[in-house]
Amino acid sequence: MLRSLGVLITVLFACAAAVVTWPQFFHLETTLPFAHLAALRGAAVAIFAVLSVLFLLLAASRRMRGFALSMAIVSILASVCGGILLGLRGYGAATLPDKGETSVRVMTWNTAGNATGSQTIAQTAVAMEADIVALPETAEGVGEEVAVLMRELGHPMWVHTEAYNEEVDYGPQAWQTTLLISPELGDYAVIDASSDGTTMLPSAVAMPIDGDGPIVVAAHAVAPQPNYMESWRSDLRWLADQCVDGNVIMLGDFNATIDNMAAFGAGDGDMGWCRDTAVRTGNGAVGTWPTSLPTILGSPIDHVLTSATWNPTGSVVLTNLDDAGSDHRPLVVQLEPAP
Repeated sequence: MLRSLGVLITVLFACAAAVVTWPQFFHLETTLPFAHLAALRGAAVAIFAVLSVLFLLLAASRRMRGFALSMAIVSILASVCGGILLGLRGYGAATLPDKGETSVRVMTWNTAGNATGSQTIAQTAVAMEADIVALPETAEGVGEEVAVLMRELGHPMWVHTEAYNEEVDYGPQAWQTTLLISPELGDYAVIDASSDGTTMLPSAVAMPIDGDGPIVVAAHAVAPQPNYMESWRSDLRWLADQCVDGNVIMLGDFNATIDNMAAFGAGDGDMGWCRDTAVRTGNGAVGTWPTSLPTILGSPIDHVLTSATWNPTGSVVLTNLDDAGSDHRPLVVQLEPAP
């Protein structure tokens, strides 16, 4: 009886480990609780590693040896498979290549309102030589302050903002998304369709007025909390629709990892026709949220995605600003026009 129970528990544990390790195979990457477990893949790998050790210690008991060893084997396999996948996506590249004449650098940073301060944002963007900066949860006024400071530092930017619930006085800055674009990329305007985009938090779609240059999308999807799961899926679906087979740069806080995006890719794209640049430059496993956890245990939910018209040549997740006030880390990517 006990042996049968042990076999049943082991089989159930193996099934659970398989779903946690590769939820998209079972089409569960956007379903509770697997959406959250997939988003914390690094932590899941660490937990499976700890369980492996615990079960191996329990195997010292003759009465539990068979059960403990089988559970240890499942835990080891789950930990190794998850670790290999993280390794393929990249545990972290720390430098960017030199910026050339055709290079475009983009930065996304959810600044948690003005928690980081406009001066820190401006100094970081200038230091990283960013041509496009997406600032979810940043009000237009803060964006204007950042632009003024960047201009004083010799790096002027145009400010674009999409806001929800503007009739509410003193609403949270999460209801605004600000996008800064260098004048060297041309004149841009946020299109009216942005207001009918993501459900609860705004995303800004900026189109080049002169017809040249990429479409730039500053994204902010709602977090996949239990009450907002359908809104979250709707946000990801809408963002994927913006990634057309053209000239697109999409960046921001997606509140989703590359695993969660599996159902929204087209062709060889990760989100619509766009491809994740961090995965292709060795930073796909580096957690951008929360700053309270080490990068390997955190969740990479902030992304820069581009259409095939761009080649990412390097990326970096900035960890030196973990105490700046935001619970997100900035992600900076260098892009080159595809041949």
